[in-house]
Order: sequence, then C-alpha cells, then structure tokens
Amino acid sequence: MTQIVPNAVIDTFEAPVISAPRTGRLPNRKRSAALAAVAVLLLAVAVAAGLLLQPAAQTVDFAAKNLAPSLAHPFGTDWMGRDMFCRTLAGLSTSVLVGLGAAVASALIALGLAAAAALGPRWADHAVSWLTDLMMGIPHIVLLILISYALGKGFWGVTIGVALTHWPSLTRVLRAEILQCKSADYVTAAARLGQSRVSIAVRHMLPYVLPQFVVGLVLLFPHAILHEAAITFLGFGLPPEMPAIGVILSESMGYLSAGLWWLAVFPGLALVACVMLFDVVGEGLRKLVDPARAQE
Repeated sequence: MTQIVPNAVIDTFEAPVISAPRTGRLPNRKRSAALAAVAVLLLAVAVAAGLLLQPAAQTVDFAAKNLAPSLAHPFGTDWMGRDMFCRTLAGLSTSVLVGLGAAVASALIALGLAAAAALGPRWADHAVSWLTDLMMGIPHIVLLILISYALGKGFWGVTIGVALTHWPSLTRVLRAEILQCKSADYVTAAARLGQSRVSIAVRHMLPYVLPQFVVGLVLLFPHAILHEAAITFLGFGLPPEMPAIGVILSESMGYLSAGLWWLAVFPGLALVACVMLFDVVGEGLRKLVDPARAQE
C-alpha cells in the first residue's frame, strides 16, 4: 500500500554540483585576447622607447664608466660610460625590427611555396618537398651564418639570412592546410558551379589558411630574434657600432671576469622577456583562431 507523505515533510532535493562556473575572471577567449593585446602594447612601447633612445645609447662618458646599477643608471654603465638601460632598449628595438622584417619575408616565402606545392602540378609539389627537406637537413645556424656572411653581414645581410632559413616548417603546415581545404566539399561544389581557380583560392582557401598563416608569422618572431642575436654574438651579424642585443652580449663577455655582471645579465633578461612576450602573442592568437583550442 502506497503511503502519501505531505509536501511539508519532503526534503528539497538538490543535484550535486559537478563543475561550478568560475566567477570573477574573464572568459578564456577574452582573456587570451587581453593578454595578447597587453604583450603587443609592451613590445610596441619597448621598440618606440629604443628608437627614441638611440642617441643616448651612443653617448660616451668616461667619468661614469663601469658603474654598478643605481637609481641614476638602472642597468649600470659599461667600460665607456654608456648607459646600459638606453643601450639595452636600443638594442632590443634593433633586434625586434630585424626579427619583424625577417619573419614577414619568411612567412610570405612559406605561403608562396605552400600554394605552389598544393595547387600546382605534381612536379612543383615534389620540388617544394625536396627543397624543404634539404633546408631542414642542413644545420640551421651554419646556413644562416653562410648566407649572412655572403651578403656582407650588417642589417640587411642578417635580415635576408634569417628570412631565407626560417620558412620550411611553416611551409609544411600551410601546404597541409591548403590540401585539406582543397578536398573540402564546398570547394568541390564551387568548382562544379563554374568558379575559376583564382576565385576559389581568394574566396575560400585564403580565409581558411589565413589564421594559420598569422599564427605562424607571429611565432617566427622569437626564432628570428634569437638567431639574429646568436650570429651577432658570434661576430657574423650586425656591426659592433650598431646597438643590438647580440653585440652587447658579445662585448660583455670580456668584462664578466672583472665583476661587471650587469653588462650581460640585464640585456639577456630583456631578450628573454621579449621572446616570452612574442610567445604570449602567438599562443593567444592560436587559441583565438583555432576552433579545437577555443575552449582551453
């Protein structure tokens, strides 16, 4: 026999909370966009400040040489009395400009070769694949040094050398993306409806590949900056009279044994911070444009 219990006696049943919503914080996509915007702003401020401080970075004052970090000179001074804070910002701006030019040129090379391999005849695909494997099989830093030295080193030698050696990985990614888009149903339907290859490439393939291209372009920046600093440190990059992080680190090696640690520590930390900011920008853009990572 069923027993009827009054409503006043029945306890209110509450379902267990498995995952409570996070409060007091931005959604993932907005947080990624905000972090990327802050990183871009910091990089822009550092580059602008470095360009404005170029004359101050070359100012020599032998009365204030080899000074340790202080309020007047936050990063200390070198053996010629030059302010290391000004030299670090000036060198960082130079490295960023070299990396920017090299990354843009390298990304455009990668896009052109990937389009030729995926949309061109079979022999073009084989040629691009062979060239990509050849470039990736040669030691990276050796090839970069050879190209930079052959072009006379300097700003343009380093920029062209970095641009000609950083495209293979991005080419493979873009080629795979274009091939995947080429086999999509809507591209096949557009071709059967009579659209030309140029129209399909511009209206369908370019928007599909553009997010990966932008992310790859941003992620090329830190590699270009680090390799520019590396070959400049080895003496095959920018000239000594041009303030750059590689030049500063190379010159500081002869003074570390004398206890002038600030000549290498602060420029090195600035280079690491710059690379990390570029990594934040690239990771934020990847989360924003990649549907598979939109909920991370």
